[in-house]
Amino acid sequence: MNRRFVPAILAVAALLLLPLTALAADKTAPKEEKTVQGEVLDLGCYLAHDGKGPDHAMCAQMCVKNGQPMGLLSADGTVYILTASHDDSKPFNQAKDFAGQRVEIRGTVGINGGLKGLTVLAVKPL
Repeated sequence: MNRRFVPAILAVAALLLLPLTALAADKTAPKEEKTVQGEVLDLGCYLAHDGKGPDHAMCAQMCVKNGQPMGLLSADGTVYILTASHDDSKPFNQAKDFAGQRVEIRGTVGINGGLKGLTVLAVKPL
């Protein structure tokens, strides 16, 4: 290989790898505590057929009790995956009782791999 092409090849390789370093740096964002209002979703029905709202509440309650993952659909359209705190899972389990209903959840937001999670620290109906 001609020596004059080596710097050009290295420059192209560096440019191709640059987006990967940006993705790695943004892989996990720092966690912040916030309060979010919205509807508790069963994510199985929400993803399969946009199941949400008062007409879907009974199905959402049954699906969550049968183990479907829960989410929170906020007013701005953001969907948070709800998770239990390692220190106290009681608020997360209380949120199951509100599947299909509007609530206010205080929790810790975490973002990783394009997913938004909300660790439930407190929940109350609206």
